Amino acid sequence: MTRYVFITGGVVSSLGKGIAAASLGSLFKLRGFKVSLQKLDPYINLDPGTMSPIQHGEVFVTKDGAETDLDLGHYERFVGIEMSQDSNVTAGRVYSNVINKERRGDYLGSTVQVIPHITDEIKKLIKRGSRGADIAFVEVGGTVGDIESLPFLEAIRQFSLEVGSNMSLFVHLTLLPYIDVTKEIKTKPTQHSVKELRSIGIQPDILLCRGKNEIDNRIKKKLALFTNVSKDAVFSAIDAETIYDIPVLLQKQNIDTYITKSLKLKNKKLNLKPWTDYRKKLNRCKRSTTIAMIGKYVDLEDSYKSLNEALYHAGIINGARVNIEYIDSEKINKTYLKNLKKVNGILVPGGFGNRGIEGKILAAMYARKNDIPYFGICLGMQISVIEYARNVINLTRANSTEFDLKTKNPVIALVEEWKNSSGKNILVDKKNLGGTMRLGSQKCDIIKNSLAFKMYNSLVINERHRHRYEVNSNFLDFFDNSNMIFSGRSHSDNLMEIIELNNHPWYLGCQFHPEFTSSPVNGHPLFNGFIKAAIKNKI
Repeated sequence: MTRYVFITGGVVSSLGKGIAAASLGSLFKLRGFKVSLQKLDPYINLDPGTMSPIQHGEVFVTKDGAETDLDLGHYERFVGIEMSQDSNVTAGRVYSNVINKERRGDYLGSTVQVIPHITDEIKKLIKRGSRGADIAFVEVGGTVGDIESLPFLEAIRQFSLEVGSNMSLFVHLTLLPYIDVTKEIKTKPTQHSVKELRSIGIQPDILLCRGKNEIDNRIKKKLALFTNVSKDAVFSAIDAETIYDIPVLLQKQNIDTYITKSLKLKNKKLNLKPWTDYRKKLNRCKRSTTIAMIGKYVDLEDSYKSLNEALYHAGIINGARVNIEYIDSEKINKTYLKNLKKVNGILVPGGFGNRGIEGKILAAMYARKNDIPYFGICLGMQISVIEYARNVINLTRANSTEFDLKTKNPVIALVEEWKNSSGKNILVDKKNLGGTMRLGSQKCDIIKNSLAFKMYNSLVINERHRHRYEVNSNFLDFFDNSNMIFSGRSHSDNLMEIIELNNHPWYLGCQFHPEFTSSPVNGHPLFNGFIKAAIKNKI
């Protein structure tokens, strides 16, 4: 039967519950257990698809086309298993399911209430997300005390009682502030956080204490006394150089052994080699390269979380540390372009809306003219097509209908229908932005002897999508006999998936999002190639 580990957070948000869950999941995967991970999000949105990246961070897309929380990216990268739509449960989804059932008459006229109807739906979704797993790690978003989190906390309280003893435990991640003036670690915030958790009926089994320094026995004893948690169950979650050091740091404290004993799991041998090898590779990185990321959400680095990680992964693969210079595309004009002389590569990521578009187009032009390695992802590919159409093949008013509905040369435009990864048609409705995109993993055919083929070493690939607009096939003839080639096309719909330039050291754009499948062990073929080219491009 499946065992459950529930991860909650206290004191402040953004402590790293997702990293903690991913790290624990990784340790048990490396012990040979079948692991599942799930994020419970208290917000009312059905999913984060329409939320601003500045507020919420990036939207991570799963293989089956779900728009999810960025923590699911951590889960995939750390554990090496694919997430699905069942891996992210929002309050909006829970309430929507319950209301739909009520409208159908499923509750037989009962008054629909938080208890039992909402909590029962949450428990049902937890079970669905953990099917077939030996151990399931379930992260509850937000912090204890948030009114939005209460139904989820009540649901996991009930769930723990229902599955019985030794089948679940609670890990509470909390902050231990360090006061520089007095050189003291303060335990009161953690005490109050646990008190709040206990007041709703949950006694944490493990404390995971986030802070700058490891905690000594004196602090552990104090926390144990005031939180009713065993001293042996108090663990440090100290700041690390990279997030990929966390599994090793936690394992050194034997947290995985403690969980194994608590849940009466078989004590299987642990293989930490993937993480120790990563650290060795990082230590061997003696050179560096600088990448300019030209975007409009640069005020929050988490807006591009998977992109950042993919660049770092590729750096490790190539024996280099990657420095990312975030540049607001609205700042870029012809005068500003000289600042790009100091970077080794230029990346234009995905995005929506027309803010900063002309700056991105200028950056693509600068990379093209100056032989700087260029990587355009989703929108970044589209703007490179616009730039080339305007400045090389003389379609001077070329644009996307997303930015100019009246453009005479719509080289980028909507198509009438999208298909999700299951092949189901989704009619485009501009009045309803949720669920109107091409989403999930789909096949792409690659031209042999192209740069893309050299990167992938394959004629057919699968990559994840998240977009509404495409290269307009009515304009493909204009690109004939030019240096811009369409080296990748969708397997079933003949949509343009990859562009590249023949007369350039490394210039490639892709309509999909390769960052979602990059891993710290293997990186991703396109990112690996891009960083290799950037390293060669000495300033």
